[in-house]
Amino acid sequence: MQEYIEFFKAHSMLSLAWVGLFVVLVASLIKSSMSKIKNISHQELTIMVNRQDAKVVDVRSNDEFRKGHIVDALNVTLADIKNNQISALEKYKASPIILVCNAGMTSSQAAQLLGQQGFENLYNLKGGMGEWQAANMPVSKSKR
Repeated sequence: MQEYIEFFKAHSMLSLAWVGLFVVLVASLIKSSMSKIKNISHQELTIMVNRQDAKVVDVRSNDEFRKGHIVDALNVTLADIKNNQISALEKYKASPIILVCNAGMTSSQAAQLLGQQGFENLYNLKGGMGEWQAANMPVSKSKR
């Protein structure tokens, strides 16, 4: 124990940095466990679509959506969600909605916004389309 105390005294900035990182890690774990939005894998997405009739919503741009998206996904951009232009999603308010983007970050933000607008069954695809395609899951391309 004495060695730890000596280390902390000799390297106070390094020790503070480690304590700060630890606090941030714990805070993010607590925040994610308390969140209503759950992160799911591509296997869980497939199960939810097949068994619970979940709706996949792709929040990427229209160009990215046309290049490749999950089969039967709706394209509602993050800008549309921010501007409350979500009439296409209103009929799915009671069913599970899985949000997808390139890496899982933008869709997480979109899920937070939809949660504030009254949607309850919200899920976020971990890793987004990058992980979906890396797992060799089916991708549909728009002809338009």
